[in-house]
Amino acid sequence: MAPKEHGQNTTDVRTGYQLDAAQLEPYLTKAISGISLPIKVSQFKLGQSNPTYLLTDAKGQRFVLRKKPAGALLSSTAHAVEREYRILKALGENSNVPVPKVYTLCEDVSVIGTPFYVMEFLQGRIFSDITLSKLPFEERRLCWLSAIDTLAKLHQVDHVAAGLEGYGKPTGFYRRQIGSLSKVAAAQAAAKDGKGNPVGPIPGMEEMAVWFKNNEVKDSTSIVHGDYKMDNLVFHPTEPRVIGILDWELSTIGHPYSDLANLLNPYYTPAIEGSPMGGLGGIPDKDLPIPPVKILLERYCKQTSRPFPIDNWLFCIAFSFFRMSVILHGIKARVARGQASSAEAQFYANLTDTVAELALKIAQQSTAAKAKL
Repeated sequence: MAPKEHGQNTTDVRTGYQLDAAQLEPYLTKAISGISLPIKVSQFKLGQSNPTYLLTDAKGQRFVLRKKPAGALLSSTAHAVEREYRILKALGENSNVPVPKVYTLCEDVSVIGTPFYVMEFLQGRIFSDITLSKLPFEERRLCWLSAIDTLAKLHQVDHVAAGLEGYGKPTGFYRRQIGSLSKVAAAQAAAKDGKGNPVGPIPGMEEMAVWFKNNEVKDSTSIVHGDYKMDNLVFHPTEPRVIGILDWELSTIGHPYSDLANLLNPYYTPAIEGSPMGGLGGIPDKDLPIPPVKILLERYCKQTSRPFPIDNWLFCIAFSFFRMSVILHGIKARVARGQASSAEAQFYANLTDTVAELALKIAQQSTAAKAKL
């Protein structure tokens, strides 16, 4: 379960994910100026929530196609490639946030069966290992600072001026998230295995919901990526700087600290055998393979003109673990229902209780710290 460096590797298109070239190629020649037939199609190993493909034309030009999965979707709001296209286009045209250029959005399902969009291929490096262990320390440090600086750029964009008015509700992000995640967790808890046994609730769920309600961080608003982390960033091929942010499926208007906590969550995660979730928690700053979290938080605050230290920061970290526990609980429910059977799925399902306990522990640490003030 160690992190795997898939980077920008591709494979042959997997069974069930084929694209109809006879329909796709005529569309592309009309939608993208200068593209040359025939088009070679391969599939990225990453980005499988929305299947993602590398298109290479006859001249060697490369493009990326992202589409909705085939078949009936469990949620009408999931896999929203239309939203991804909208925010990439808005940021690309109205901000200095590094994103791939988008070329076209196709909502005509007669072309390849689902809506899709085509964007620029960014040649660079994608790291699954958050410690960047294959790089010299100074380059690791600069890569992490670039990740922070890039996030700060995103959070300073005026979403209305960028053409994203109505992209999400501007207030009450955490309260809405906690409410919706609690409902999702309740539905997952009721899922039954083949013997009729329910999955059961996430440990400490009700206690956490009450704690969040009573300790909510002060509201703030920005564009939120929704899954901002190292392996959703493309770094320059040789330089320690971000040249693109990928995977905008969960983007919305919300609280900027949710992105920051998502990125820095590994610093608060203890080592869990076999888990790729971080494991930097408890390591003294001098022994860390990457910059200490305090340095990164201070950098973010300086770049966004926010006071440091961040007030009620542990609320944001506790929520990040709470959210993660609900996601793992969902995997546990799918395993119980026979919808996910791989060893990897079972491994993540088994982490549900551990991650929920981490959320509760951090909440308790926050309460204890406030009591000392």
